[in-house]
Amino acid sequence: MRVKNSIINISTGLGSQIIITLLSFLSRTVFISYLGIEYLGINGLFTNVLGMLSLAEAGIGSAIIYNLYKPVAENNIEKINMLMNFYKKAYKVIAIVIFLLGLSILPFLEHFTHDTNVENVNLIYLLFLLNTAASYLFSHKISFLNVCQKSYIVTGVYTISTVIATFIKIAILYFTSNYILYLIIDILITIMTSIILSILVNKMYPFIKDKVSSSLDRETKSNIVKNVKALVLHNIGGYAVFGTDNLIIASFVSVTAVGLYSNYYMLINICRTFINQVFNNIIHSIGNLVATESNEKIYNIFKVTMFFNFWIYSFFTTFLYIIIEPFIKLWLGSDFIMSKGLIIILMINFYVSGMRRSISTIKTTSGIFHEDRYAPFIEAAVNLIASMILVQYFGIVGVFVGTLISTLTVPFWIAPYLVYKNVFKITVKSYFLKYAYFLLIGIGSCVITSFICNEFLADGFISLVLRGVICMIVPNLIYISIFHRTEEFKHLLGVINNFLPRIMSMKKYRKNKLEV
Repeated sequence: MRVKNSIINISTGLGSQIIITLLSFLSRTVFISYLGIEYLGINGLFTNVLGMLSLAEAGIGSAIIYNLYKPVAENNIEKINMLMNFYKKAYKVIAIVIFLLGLSILPFLEHFTHDTNVENVNLIYLLFLLNTAASYLFSHKISFLNVCQKSYIVTGVYTISTVIATFIKIAILYFTSNYILYLIIDILITIMTSIILSILVNKMYPFIKDKVSSSLDRETKSNIVKNVKALVLHNIGGYAVFGTDNLIIASFVSVTAVGLYSNYYMLINICRTFINQVFNNIIHSIGNLVATESNEKIYNIFKVTMFFNFWIYSFFTTFLYIIIEPFIKLWLGSDFIMSKGLIIILMINFYVSGMRRSISTIKTTSGIFHEDRYAPFIEAAVNLIASMILVQYFGIVGVFVGTLISTLTVPFWIAPYLVYKNVFKITVKSYFLKYAYFLLIGIGSCVITSFICNEFLADGFISLVLRGVICMIVPNLIYISIFHRTEEFKHLLGVINNFLPRIMSMKKYRKNKLEV
């Protein structure tokens, strides 16, 4: 059942992402055409600032979701309701705190926007702030659907709302070029989408509406508080590493540079989001697995997820490295191209951070938050110091070199160590040997694919398509030839072979039903 739920959620997520990706290119093209690169920079900058405010969430969601896995697996309605009631109250407070913190930042905005000609910057920021705060009002119910492995419902609703919002916003830009109205539509869609999902949860799980007569037991409260304290540190450190890039670029380079980089970030994030559709939809199945199965079975599943983690991230790293520059040149023009050094460091960071997904999934679903609570502060300190020093010598490239240094300094080794020690109870040496083995194969695959593309192809639309085809074929053929005899490959192939007949039978059933 876990596998079935995961694959349904993944399939829905990937289908949704294809639609959203196509719309995002259309939307971004219209945005740049009618508003320009400075507005794009402001958009990226305020997204980062509000990411900082979201630290007020402080990991409460992750801590409570971890505690929900077991009662959901056991259908313990009373415990579920107590946790959901606590969750609801916590997020109402968070929404208010985020809004108030956001207002306190207003006097300091000029420090980051001093070189921009964008008008009504304060009003734009307030609209971003309102949208962020509003998104928390129904988060508890949306998270519950995910824990119940019903992510496809959330995905479906978000896809429909995104399609509607995108076309409305494109129309606003085309007819009025009014960025304020553009943002107001975003807020309204966010609120309406959350309300619709809330109604669906109430209908699917009526017991959610029941009044809670008792409070959480002391042990559960103590566990939540302990994990929240640890996650506060994790979130602050995580933001300082990954959320401050645009702030540093805006301060030391320019808002326009933020806008240029945002196009690269958009393409990288599209690939990351595709991958997240897979990992975000299996994480709750793994949470259920961790809550009910032995350490040995968890470890066996982890080896498969790590193998899949490598395959998908190394493939997308190669694909992005070869495609990203010619794509931007064809899409927006040569004026929007940045240095080759930036592309290389962005790809390294993409791969290194991505390869943490499998180990982080086990760590999170096992509730390992407290043990490495101070590690993010060390990582954050290294990142900020290195980035602010290197940006002065290497410009925007230095910012991302600082990020890589901080990642390799702390989380690269500490998360595997804790998982292997506390969950698998074996030496972590095998993890790093496997990681190095995968890395060498990934680099070799990227070099071979890049050589083929650069040797035989030039610029232009046809060449771009051929590059994409080569990137689809060559790395996957290399991986199949190397891994086809491994247990991990056979396991993944078995999952696909077992589920494809179900998909075909479902399609056949729907077709027959329609004909009748």
